[in-house]
Amino acid sequence: MNTKLEKKIQSVAKKVLQDEAEAILSLKSYINEDFEACVETILYSKGRLIITGIGKSAIIGQKIVATMNSTGTPAIFMHAADAIHGDLGMIQADDIVLCISKSGDTPEIKVLVPLLKRYRNQLIAMVSNVESYLAKNADFVLNAHVEREACPLNLAPTTSTTVALALGDALAMCLLEARDFTSRDFAKYHPGGSLGKKLYLKVRDIYPHNEIPKVEKDVDIQTVILEMTSKRLGATAVVGDNDELLGIVTDGDLRRMLNKQKEFSTLQAKDIMNATPKVISPEEYAASALAIMQDKSITQLVVVEQKKLLGFVHLHDLLKEGLA
Repeated sequence: MNTKLEKKIQSVAKKVLQDEAEAILSLKSYINEDFEACVETILYSKGRLIITGIGKSAIIGQKIVATMNSTGTPAIFMHAADAIHGDLGMIQADDIVLCISKSGDTPEIKVLVPLLKRYRNQLIAMVSNVESYLAKNADFVLNAHVEREACPLNLAPTTSTTVALALGDALAMCLLEARDFTSRDFAKYHPGGSLGKKLYLKVRDIYPHNEIPKVEKDVDIQTVILEMTSKRLGATAVVGDNDELLGIVTDGDLRRMLNKQKEFSTLQAKDIMNATPKVISPEEYAASALAIMQDKSITQLVVVEQKKLLGFVHLHDLLKEGLA
């Protein structure tokens, strides 16, 4: 690639990003009482939010629907063209309709709006042209104004779709805040994948699947090694009466023993154990266990409850769950 062309590519890319960034920032001046009223109307609605549009606006609408549903606002996408061919039947009496259109004057929108008004559903317009047919016939207007597209020809929807997407995110996050939507609520809607697991998976869900290597404090080193190797967790707990945790012996403890001791046949578990091992409650989140392991550069935690040994959670368990 020649230098001249390379510089032109970089220049175009930077200008697109700059134009779109400036357009998003300019939206701040349109966040006013009208925007607030729109949020409150959706918040207190007994129905769902129906989002519609055509062309690229329809694609943006589908993403906003996904964001709304995942953050506590029931939403459905309805394609504006399909609406006038039967899909209007999905709209119920208490639903609110959000229509996304840059111009607000497309033929499909002009056909759809009177039908929506006939059913008396409240209509929100997200438009760049607040003087458009859609804006003038809407109950609420979300001003998604853009001066021009980032496209050098000012034709391909670029800035306008980016602005609509950002405004939709702002709307969704305001509704999230108003609903006091928490990470626990978020986990209910995202049970799959690493995101959901970080929010709901607990240590108690993992450690019962592992064996529990443990020895008494007075056993010899050979017994310690056999217990560690047979249970394959790279460590063993040292316990007293009723499985009270006294300490832990890890691979690292064994290596340090070999470096320090020429004769270890008389040593016992209590002589080489770490009496202050890192422990975790079964009620802690698995993500917290991972954070501790990463911070302390260790590969396992002892699971305890009221000083009693319950088991082990290993780094491999957390990696298997996709938490890292």
